[in-house]
Amino acid sequence: MDLVGVRIELPTNTPILLLREQAPNPRLLPIFIGAPEATAIALALEGVEVPRPMTHDLIKVILEHMGVALLRVLVTELRDKTFFAELELGENGETRRVSCRPSDAIAVAVRCGAPIFAAEEVLADAGYRERGDVEDSEDHDSEEAQDPDEVVEQFREFIDTVRPEDFES
Repeated sequence: MDLVGVRIELPTNTPILLLREQAPNPRLLPIFIGAPEATAIALALEGVEVPRPMTHDLIKVILEHMGVALLRVLVTELRDKTFFAELELGENGETRRVSCRPSDAIAVAVRCGAPIFAAEEVLADAGYRERGDVEDSEDHDSEEAQDPDEVVEQFREFIDTVRPEDFES
């Protein structure tokens, strides 16, 4: 997945993390996040140096000092309107996974330069195609060829029914 960035959803002023699938005819994956995590991700994307390390900077430094590499981040599931993610860590040829919020995982991934992935089930449930992508694709099957207006409407319905407290951990 490519990290498109952090956007503010109007009129609620709720931050949304936006990921884009690396594929022909890509899907977008919006994830509602908290304001502190949105700030942390935006600062890292912009390369802003803060006078004191933020929590995600501290996690990066701890991993480095312990000789642990962040191999990748995986958005693993969407359950009851809540996204789940894992940090995949590598040390001495062993791999471990640590469960966390997607916003924290991605804030650390940006700092470590780690790739971001999303499970196909998550993309199927919450991903949507950008307007124009479906019509422009030459090799899509009938299951994927949803009307873009319908996809946008489904996403708007999701936004209208979701509450910020649905994303608290």
